[in-house]
Amino acid sequence: MNYRHSYHAGNFADVMKHALLVALIKALCRKPSAFSVLDTHAGIGLYDLSGPQAQATGEWREGIGRLLEAPLGVAQQAALGPWLDIVRDVMRAHEGRLFYPGSPALVAHLLRPDDTLTCCEHHPDDQHDLRRLFRHNPQVSVHGRDGYGAITALLPPRQAKRGLVLMDPPFEERDEFTRLAQAIMTARRRFPAGIVAAWYPIKHRAPVRAFMNGLKDAGQRKLLAVELTLRPPLDPTRLNGSGLLIANPPFRFEDEAQAILAALCPYLGDGQAEGSVEWIVGE
Repeated sequence: MNYRHSYHAGNFADVMKHALLVALIKALCRKPSAFSVLDTHAGIGLYDLSGPQAQATGEWREGIGRLLEAPLGVAQQAALGPWLDIVRDVMRAHEGRLFYPGSPALVAHLLRPDDTLTCCEHHPDDQHDLRRLFRHNPQVSVHGRDGYGAITALLPPRQAKRGLVLMDPPFEERDEFTRLAQAIMTARRRFPAGIVAAWYPIKHRAPVRAFMNGLKDAGQRKLLAVELTLRPPLDPTRLNGSGLLIANPPFRFEDEAQAILAALCPYLGDGQAEGSVEWIVGE
């Protein structure tokens, strides 16, 4: 499988992942000390939803397309507003055109003067676009390298003692869950004070269950799984849901995650969308 995220940007999985990501960065901003973010599979950072790749699938219409004009209640606005406000700011900056911010653009939008973002992107064309996006931003560095290798090379961060590692691999390889589990353990060993957030697809339950059990058996602690499914995960040929595993989450983050899922579910899928927040392993 040759994965290019431009075909899928702004879909239901992005919507869930990015709303949670913004909440994680906001949690880091509650303390005055600087933080550092490592985005291991950064993509191009900004996606033109009116372009041929996004239009070819139309997946964004069932994701961000439903949220932009949604009549949000007070609780929904509190949960989704911090993320949606950034999306709308980006679109205003592009004169209302459908440009959707990926994880690097979202994080960069929230950085304070002493915070930093390090992005890794292996694909040459995507790396070029990412460098161009941040060419005038001294707080953001772009590395053209494998994201998994960057975990060993770039952690712990030099700039700060706390922060976030975001892993959003393309799941091109059959052993991606195994590689992701190893990367999570390596990141936590090298950056014990950091938060680690790892995205994973939900097609059917067996691979996800094996992934979680492998981390538990390896002695990992403080693992929170946040999942949103559009339909029962019974068909392994379809992307039935999306998950974000968060190691060492901020205090009471499970409550924020639950509020985000509750706000999203009514707008995603065909009436069967469900969210769950579960401690895989506690303290």
